[in-house]
Amino acid sequence: MAKDKKTKPSKELPLGFVDRQEKELLIRDFVISNIKEVMIKYGFQYLETPSFEYTDSIGKFLPDKDRPDQGVFSFKDEKNWLSLRYDLTAPLARYVAKNYLELPKPFKRYQLGSVWRNEKPGPGRFREFLQFDADYVGTKNPQADAELCVLISEILEKCGLDKTDYTVKISSRKFTDKLFEQLKIKSKDQISTTLRALDKIDRLGWVEAKKLLGQGRKDKSGDYTKGAQLKDDQIKIIENTLKSKTVDSEDVLEIIKIFKAYNFKNYKFDPSVIRGLEYYTGLIFEVNLNFEVKNSKGQAIQFGSIGGGGRYDNLVSNFGNLDCPATGISIGLDRFVFALMQKKDFKIKSTRPIIICVFDKDKIKEYIQILNKLRNSNISSEIYPGEGKLKKQMEYANKIGSPAVILYGDDEIKSGKATLKNLETGNESSVEIDDLANEIKKLS
Repeated sequence: MAKDKKTKPSKELPLGFVDRQEKELLIRDFVISNIKEVMIKYGFQYLETPSFEYTDSIGKFLPDKDRPDQGVFSFKDEKNWLSLRYDLTAPLARYVAKNYLELPKPFKRYQLGSVWRNEKPGPGRFREFLQFDADYVGTKNPQADAELCVLISEILEKCGLDKTDYTVKISSRKFTDKLFEQLKIKSKDQISTTLRALDKIDRLGWVEAKKLLGQGRKDKSGDYTKGAQLKDDQIKIIENTLKSKTVDSEDVLEIIKIFKAYNFKNYKFDPSVIRGLEYYTGLIFEVNLNFEVKNSKGQAIQFGSIGGGGRYDNLVSNFGNLDCPATGISIGLDRFVFALMQKKDFKIKSTRPIIICVFDKDKIKEYIQILNKLRNSNISSEIYPGEGKLKKQMEYANKIGSPAVILYGDDEIKSGKATLKNLETGNESSVEIDDLANEIKKLS
């Protein structure tokens, strides 16, 4: 009888997840370092919350979803359901509610952390991604909202963007509340579906968004999304309202006044900025890039915003009878880096180690002495970590992009000098052991 073949695990990743290589990670580190500089300058505290929360702590406030557990990755731990956090705002609200008496008011915090979304991925949109959030909790002062827009702009420009490369769009939920009164829509489900449809105008265009406002829409993959079931005259009212650029919302007028005091001009009032996060209660912000972004195939894509936020004055009170107005803004860092790599030519040079080749395992003491001298001089270096003769060691050094190798065989040991081989030029030089560090530094 033939033995059952052992099924081997797949080497492919689940849809919506990605391996990130060194260049992207180094650029991301560069962005994070700029974020931290700005946040310290603006007086924010650094906070970290766990990746998992109780599902009912985050599920009630999930954006763009009809039911509490949709859109999250969850499992049951004994009697309770746990979920990977969907964003960093709901965990912040839970943290503030738990530590309400100890925290200063307002509480200014920033956080960097991965979030997970169990939804259909798209270009530059993943099911796991790194997010940056900055929030003011415990104040209704519109200066807080204005300063969030100013600090985001400073971060973008520190990372290499010009003012022409991005726009901070502003609007208000009070604007949409008036719109729903005009449309005579009272059903929470219909309001939610309408908000989600309007939130997709930038990505899908008005023609496709109209389908979501009406009966529904089928995308290219064949997936069907049920619409808001609005009538044609209602959709027409929405279209005309969104085309209007008249600012008649008091909170928008107030933040524009503060922008002028900051001499901040890189904003635009846009009533089509809806942002489906249903916990927003006032001002809404959205950060949009103004340059073309391409996918891995070189095709221009509808990239949408890299982040945004707004005022959410009722979120903390969901955890108890707490009067704690708040406002915040966030950036999807992986999306930002994806776009930034196309706009800016990063001259990032990866540091690769000098390889000390092994001729005789019994001479390991001599190799380690050389290694210690190099590392004490802060030079990235290693003794060849594998097994094999010199040819294999040279292949390894070339494959990892090492700038040079050190050859220290019997002849070198007798002479008291090592051979330093420059792998870029192929040149070899005989160098005193104590001078190796200085000679290597000349290579860069």
